[in-house]
Amino acid sequence: MRTPRKMGVIGVGHVGAHVASQLISRQVCDQLILLDTDATKVAAHAQDLNDSAAFNRHPVQVTVGDYQDLADADIVVVSASGPLFREDRLEELNDNLAVMDSIITGLKSVDYRGLLIAITNPCDVIAWYLAKHSGCTVLGTGTLLDSARLRAALARETGVAPQSIQAYCLGEHGDSQLIAWSSVTLMGMPLTELVQRLPERFGHLDRAAIEREVIGAGWQIVLGKGATEFGIGAATAELALAILHDEQRILPCSVALEGHYGEQQVYASVPCLIGRRGVVEILPLPLDEREQQAFAHSCARLRSFHPVLR
Repeated sequence: MRTPRKMGVIGVGHVGAHVASQLISRQVCDQLILLDTDATKVAAHAQDLNDSAAFNRHPVQVTVGDYQDLADADIVVVSASGPLFREDRLEELNDNLAVMDSIITGLKSVDYRGLLIAITNPCDVIAWYLAKHSGCTVLGTGTLLDSARLRAALARETGVAPQSIQAYCLGEHGDSQLIAWSSVTLMGMPLTELVQRLPERFGHLDRAAIEREVIGAGWQIVLGKGATEFGIGAATAELALAILHDEQRILPCSVALEGHYGEQQVYASVPCLIGRRGVVEILPLPLDEREQQAFAHSCARLRSFHPVLR
């Protein structure tokens, strides 16, 4: 009999609630613990999610808990944040550091040794801060959702299913991210080769427009309804599923770079092999000169905020 898979979500607002819903509907875990400062609301979320889980093929138990209940969790998702949305993700930092300090204190109080998935923005900087101060293994969702948006845009423009497209956004989960166009493949073939061989189908791609669409998509959603919810919920569930099921799957996520891609002392998104331990391997995606420069710029932007992180 296998050991039940246990997860926690800290911060069950717009984003955290949708993360929890995805974890339940996709049956990523067997037990889900919810933590939030709003006791009435989180209790209602737990009841609502348990009602949803009643339709699952396999049972999933959702409860409201505290840090002691998270002590033996396999994965804890950190989605708590301060009260304000900022137009630039990195400007959210000061609003969220105090929240992170409280979470770190709680996790340390129960000697938590599992994995943390950071989705609070600015995701990369928060992941770095959590890793530095919590002592836990930390992954950020980073550009996982951005890369899914990229594949969806390429699928729309070319008629190739997104599952048959390999394309990655790298660097910051924010304005300085870049698309690694030189490594994009469709149907197992490099995009550059397809443009030459089938120009009528692939030669019309407006890379600049696609890049603007992908990078700006999150803020278009925020402007329209106040928060991104469904996409990041699905992305988080996908990452957790790859970890708990030891899928050995390649996903772009925000990880600590220590010499990888020529970078040091920074969390940024690159393709990673994901398995039971989290990041099994950071993969060396070939970048052309322009992409390498853009990636270095993105990492420098992220590092520029480290002095304010205490």
